[in-house]
Amino acid sequence: MNSNASLLETLQRALQAHPDGPLCVAYSGGPDSTALLHALASLPDARARGLRALHIDHQLHPDSASWAAHCQTFSAALGMACDVRHAEVDRISGIGLEAAARHARYAIFAAHLHDGEKLLLGHHQDDQVETVLLKLLRGAGPEGLGGMRSQRPLGLGMLWRPLLALPRQVLRDYVDAQALPSIHDPSNDDRRLARNHLRHDILPLLKTHWPQTAASIAHSAALCRAAADTLQHDWLATLETLRDDTTNSLDARGWLALPAALRDPLLAHWLHAQGLPAPTTAQRQQIERQCAAQDGQLPCIRWPGAELHIWKNRLWAMTPRTEPEPTTDLLWQGEPLPLPGHGQLRLEPAARLPVPLYVRWRRSGERLKPAGDRYTRDLRSLFQTATLPPWQRIACPLLYEGDQLIAVADRWLSERAEDIFRQAGGRPLWLPGS
Repeated sequence: MNSNASLLETLQRALQAHPDGPLCVAYSGGPDSTALLHALASLPDARARGLRALHIDHQLHPDSASWAAHCQTFSAALGMACDVRHAEVDRISGIGLEAAARHARYAIFAAHLHDGEKLLLGHHQDDQVETVLLKLLRGAGPEGLGGMRSQRPLGLGMLWRPLLALPRQVLRDYVDAQALPSIHDPSNDDRRLARNHLRHDILPLLKTHWPQTAASIAHSAALCRAAADTLQHDWLATLETLRDDTTNSLDARGWLALPAALRDPLLAHWLHAQGLPAPTTAQRQQIERQCAAQDGQLPCIRWPGAELHIWKNRLWAMTPRTEPEPTTDLLWQGEPLPLPGHGQLRLEPAARLPVPLYVRWRRSGERLKPAGDRYTRDLRSLFQTATLPPWQRIACPLLYEGDQLIAVADRWLSERAEDIFRQAGGRPLWLPGS
């Protein structure tokens, strides 16, 4: 097979099948994205659609700045722009550096795609095979075993993988034939990483016994994708009946009553829509067991990057919380005040308090006499009456004038607090963290 013709013909057919929208290549500088960008640049149909490149500098390797410069130079030689964006990779999220870098990369992709633009990635058949095998080893169902989708919405545009049917070697042969310069990322040689171990050690061994390994796995992935898409019609409709729009929580018992074929992808979709990773099979089974928790129990299932609470027969998901230090006091005079756990306290509308207040957090024994109430109440009874979720109670800001508790966030205000906020012309607004 002529590699040049195969790559160019594949892209030409893809452009004809999807003729709308400007084009942007996710250009890492590696051989796969280099072949994709160069081949597209040779096609008038792609040029006519405003072809450009987008490079993400993850700032994780000492040579990352020179890699970005290489991508700009190569793109300029092709007569097109290369937009370089710098990622801030969260190294302490607990999901691993590779996954954190991917999250940062796709967040930038989503933020910088133009309206209706298609972001083309150089993922090929071998990438798909590796993805499916990794999902299989993690116990995935049809959605995971369907591998990477060829297209999906992203930001204002679409993510597009037009080369999933082509083997890696076709792209590498193209790079060699055209004598194209490309970057070698040494992290791709680190066999401690699961994907690299699979690529360099496991798949070559499989292919010695089953030469059609890649084609067979890719075919199975296509069948699983078709099955998953059929199931999706059912669980997407069910999701809207289980999810509360106000709290974005799920009916735990309704979810548990679903067949596993609907239950598992529905949960993963609900979590991913919040920017949270899906649980492993063992963690998902723990969620299912805890759905039967009795009143008064407060199950919480945690995994890297997420925690899920079961409370009042509903599922609540969020990023892992940062609980405030009980000795940390914050001075507040009405300006937007960042709180631990990504929360915020501010005045609405914006104003300045006539006297400074202190923001503190619950210790024990706090009591408040809400305006218009005949009795002084302890915080525990106030929280229970208001059905404030338990995980928010520890982070609920308490407002003090000196040593006197005058308000509990924006939920309960004493007469003194009412007077202070009346003078300011604003009301407190507490935005709990995710």
